[in-house]
Amino acid sequence: MEVDQALARGPRDPLDRAMTKAVIFDCDGVLVDSEVLYHAVEIAVLADMGMAYDPHDFKARFLGMSDKAFYAALELDGQARLGRSIEAELRERFKARTRAVAEKLTEVKGAADAVDRLKLVKAVASSSTREALDFKLKLTGLWERFAPHIYSAEHVVHAKPAPDLFLHAADALGIAPSDCLVIEDSVNGVRAGAAAGMRVWGFMGGGHMDEPARARLEQAGVERIVAHWQEAAELLAAL
Repeated sequence: MEVDQALARGPRDPLDRAMTKAVIFDCDGVLVDSEVLYHAVEIAVLADMGMAYDPHDFKARFLGMSDKAFYAALELDGQARLGRSIEAELRERFKARTRAVAEKLTEVKGAADAVDRLKLVKAVASSSTREALDFKLKLTGLWERFAPHIYSAEHVVHAKPAPDLFLHAADALGIAPSDCLVIEDSVNGVRAGAAAGMRVWGFMGGGHMDEPARARLEQAGVERIVAHWQEAAELLAAL
């Protein structure tokens, strides 16, 4: 209901300076190009366990989920498809395989420059765990650009698509939710931002994004689609 009401209000002027005082960034696939690596690892591990997923369907279903919701959904799949619990085994396999690719993580091209050019207050609000979020942002040199305003799903009871995490970030920044702009790559994130009463831009610059992903963001009701950080930086500079 909250999401539907927020979307029904319709888009604002994308460059409305009076209504934008803060920018809240998702991390994975927006600031750090992690989704393309982690999705490949997750799909490979699941296939090895006898649970094959179509990559496009996997992305559409799980992108933007908190770790808690992600593992809960896969546990249900394991029970249904394999007839046994898989969560403990899955966590261990994922941990080992993601550790092997972690050093390959990079910022999404142009993210640091765009953040440096931004004059508004800002925060990160991510479905990652706090430990994983800090690791990714520090590895890519982005952590100090946002600290202390770095918030994970562990800061709230209800993760995205609930609005709680974005509302928590806005409260910490001291900015009204209606004066915040969210930059997201997932439908869960878009719905969370809309439910929080915030403006939401859909971001296409991550290596995992494609035309079906763009269509999903548009259907979720983003104010606009941003192709990459060069475009985003120019738009943000005008806010």
